[in-house]
Amino acid sequence: MVELIERHWEEVADFPVAPGASYEELADRLAEFDFREPVPPERAIEVCGELLRGGIVHTPHPRYFGLFNPTPTFAGVCADAIVAAFNPQLAVASHAPAAVAIERHVLSFLAGKLGLYETAGSFTSGGAEANLTAVLVALERHFPEAALDGLEAVQGRPTLYVSSEAHHSFIKVARMTGLGHRALRVVPTTPALQLDPKALREQVVEDRSAGARPFLVVATAGTTAAGVVDPLAEIADLCDELALDLHVDAAWGGAVCLSDRLRAVLEGIERADSVAIDAHKWMSVPMGAGIFLTRHREALESTFRVTADYMPSASGSDPYLSSVQWSRRFIGLKVFMSLLVAGRAGYAAQLEHDCRLADRLRGLLEEDGWLIVNRTPLPVACFTDEPDGDPARSASRLRAIAEHVESSGAAWISVVELAGRPALRACITSYRSSDEDVTALRDALRGARAASGPARRASLHERTDSAQRRMA
Repeated sequence: MVELIERHWEEVADFPVAPGASYEELADRLAEFDFREPVPPERAIEVCGELLRGGIVHTPHPRYFGLFNPTPTFAGVCADAIVAAFNPQLAVASHAPAAVAIERHVLSFLAGKLGLYETAGSFTSGGAEANLTAVLVALERHFPEAALDGLEAVQGRPTLYVSSEAHHSFIKVARMTGLGHRALRVVPTTPALQLDPKALREQVVEDRSAGARPFLVVATAGTTAAGVVDPLAEIADLCDELALDLHVDAAWGGAVCLSDRLRAVLEGIERADSVAIDAHKWMSVPMGAGIFLTRHREALESTFRVTADYMPSASGSDPYLSSVQWSRRFIGLKVFMSLLVAGRAGYAAQLEHDCRLADRLRGLLEEDGWLIVNRTPLPVACFTDEPDGDPARSASRLRAIAEHVESSGAAWISVVELAGRPALRACITSYRSSDEDVTALRDALRGARAASGPARRASLHERTDSAQRRMA
């Protein structure tokens, strides 16, 4: 097992980033395992290693510039193995006091770096569960009658507010909580793709005048597509004025709290009622490790508190009393060990390094005639060479470029839509990425661009129309 892991870590940078086998090929390969006869564990390890080495996108690759799945820390990998071997049960503190203490220590440390003192929280499976928890706690605070009698006991429709660039997990949250999709108000963004406070105010006032019950605003600190940070302090002012809770989805951008130089990016987050961070994103621990933090300890506990005679205790330190989950894995150890080994200074250096690499990538892209279409201090570059062309045609061409880069094995990038316009997207969050890897991406894009043909230049009439649309 150790040999397999060491070999993979040593060789992964030489692999194609994308998988070499299709799902159908792998499904056919698995058909030979009918589980009738036991297989020696050494052979089982070998088989699983072969399947994964040839059948996944290699997110630990230094030229994986896709979603927020960076190279996991070695300390985090060790922690996951330790957790599997010791297998503590994290429902109640009496069964695993060491594990609960470690998790509380990590949560307290991160809350302090965010400026959220005297907070409560829990580890979650990821950002989606953390965001669900935020909505449930806000509902508990604003509509406690719903805990007993359901949402039908609430006079008027509870409504929550997200920007058009917010994570789509909130659509699932609206459905799971029984609020319904129509309770999720999508607020327009500014030209910089930030949630527009003026539009937010107008929507809340309009909804209240129509009899709705606004209760929660979701701001984003690092949008998925463009890495944009909403104006957190201004939104916090508005929430104070309108008596709304503020949740900040800082799933990946929240990691910058570990860097004194980058911390200003999160200005205003210390005023949030709750915050979500995914340590398995830019903090580079293995999947999955979400974090939920809130100022409202009593509301968190009343949201999830139940009593059961088969539980050994029901004290405030029991994790099952502050979480959607009941029995759950000891998630926090991989975060604790990663922080322990790298230290805050090590994390800060890495985060700052990634931002410097992104600045260099933007410079290389602009030298090659690409237009950067997002503005963020975080390491996400969104770019195009057809800013005013037909969106459908541009999307098709950019997808072809991304697929060419991927199929070459040189790197992995994606296509996103920003304010109705397609763009290529490259995100740098792996501690293995270097200047050489950024240059390799530039070279791969040159080849893919040449293969796709020249960009279509918009006519003067089209450019004028496009400019007028942007101004509107």
